[in-house]
Order: sequence, then structure tokens, then C-alpha cells
Amino acid sequence: MGMPTKEKEYADRVRRFLKGELKRADVSYAELARRLNEHGLEETEVGIASKMARGTFSATFLLAVLVVLGLEGLTLAAL
Repeated sequence: MGMPTKEKEYADRVRRFLKGELKRADVSYAELARRLNEHGLEETEVGIASKMARGTFSATFLLAVLVVLGLEGLTLAAL
């Protein structure tokens, strides 16, 4: 059974937002994994690619990505 429609829509919005921010910062999945590992999160390039393809990940992962990208201010409208 898949995700409910609204939940899928939110997951897709967050996934697109993160992908856009990574592109804007010119940060690859490999570089993101390196940065997250420096902050104590054990992530791999393959693991990140899987999370992004699924569009589902924990709030902890989302916040950690925002931190390592240096995104200090974020509004919900950005999502």
C-alpha cells in the first residue's frame, strides 16, 4: 500500500526543495555524505540517493542537510 495522496504531495515538495538547494549550492550526494559524516551522521552517497528517490526521510536528516548547507532561515512557503 502506498502513501496517502496528501502525504505523497508533501514528500515530493520537500524532496524537490532539497534537490534544488543541493543544486544551488553545487553539492553532490557524495559531498553531502562527507559533510553529514563530519557532523556525526553516518550517511553514504547511495543511501542519500535512495532517500531522495523515495522522497521519504526523517526530520533529523532534513534538519542535518539544512545545517550542512548553511540554510539558517527557512519559511514553509519555500517548500
